[in-house]
Amino acid sequence: MEKFEVHILGCGSALPTTRHFPTSQVVNIREKLFMIDCGEGAQMQLRRSRLKFSRLSHIFISHLHGDHCFGLIGLISTFALLGRTATLHIYAHPELERLMRPWLDFFCHGIDFDVEFHAIDTQKAEVIYEDRSVTVSTIPLKHRVPCCGFLFAEKRTPDHIIREMVDFYQVPVYELNRIKNGGDYITPEGELIPHNRLTTPSEPPCRYAYCSDTTYLPENIPLLQGVDLLFHEATFGNDNEARARETYHTTARQAATLARETQAKQLLIGHFSARYEDESILLKEAKEIFPHTLLAKENMCINIKNIPTD
Repeated sequence: MEKFEVHILGCGSALPTTRHFPTSQVVNIREKLFMIDCGEGAQMQLRRSRLKFSRLSHIFISHLHGDHCFGLIGLISTFALLGRTATLHIYAHPELERLMRPWLDFFCHGIDFDVEFHAIDTQKAEVIYEDRSVTVSTIPLKHRVPCCGFLFAEKRTPDHIIREMVDFYQVPVYELNRIKNGGDYITPEGELIPHNRLTTPSEPPCRYAYCSDTTYLPENIPLLQGVDLLFHEATFGNDNEARARETYHTTARQAATLARETQAKQLLIGHFSARYEDESILLKEAKEIFPHTLLAKENMCINIKNIPTD
C-alpha cells in the first residue's frame, strides 16, 4: 500500500495559546513530503513528528497572515545549518517573494541551496504542481486577504501483474509495463488475452483537500466532491457565527455542512480560536451535521488509505 498521510504540526489560529501551535501540516505521499502553511514552531513540530527535513522540498502557503507563514525564515535557516543543497520550492501569493527576499539576503546569505518562489493565483482552481505520484491544485477561498486551499490528488498506480497468468501465457518481460498500464496481450498465435485476465486492479487513488481561512463557500462543492479527507477551518462555534462572518471565517457547523454536501469520507476541523479552551464543543457541533468528523491536534497523523469507505 502506497503511503498517503497527513501530519498535523499546528492547528491553532492567530492568537498564541499554550495548547496549540499556529497552522502547519505535512502531507506524506510515497515518502515525499509537502508542507502546507508554516506557522511559528513548524520546524520544532517536524522534529516531534519524526519527519525527515531532507524529504521536504515543496511548501504551499495559503495566504499571507503571520500564523500561516512566520515559520518560513526559521525553517529555511535550519535547512542551511543542516547542509541542504536541494532547491526549496515555495508556492504562494506573489507578494511573499517580495517580502522575503530581503530577509533571505540578510539572514540566509550564502546558503548552498536555491529558494525558488512560484506565484499562484488564489482566485482560480488550477494545477500548480505535478509529478509522477500527485497533482496539487488550488482551491479558491474568501478571506480578508487573497487566500486559497490546496487539493492533493494522487495518481493511480499501475495494476498488479498476476504472475501465474503471465507465466501460463508466456508473456515476454518487455510487455509487462504496457499490460500493467491497461494493455491487452496478443499471443504469437493471434489470441487476445484481455488485460483483466492478467492483472488485478491497483488501489483507487485518494484525494486530500485543505481549506484554510475562509468564509463558508458552497460554490466549492464541485471541486471537493468525494474527497477522502477534507480539512476545513472551524475557527468558531455557532455561538460566534456573527464573529465568523465579520472576520471571514467558518463555524464548525458550516464546515460540517460542506463535508456533508461534498460527500467527503472524513472531515478534520482545525484553526481553533483561542477563546475555546475545550474544542470538544466544536466537535460536537460538527458531528451533529457530519458524524465522520475528527478534531485536529498537534502531532496527529491520519493515514488516508485507512479511512473507512462507508
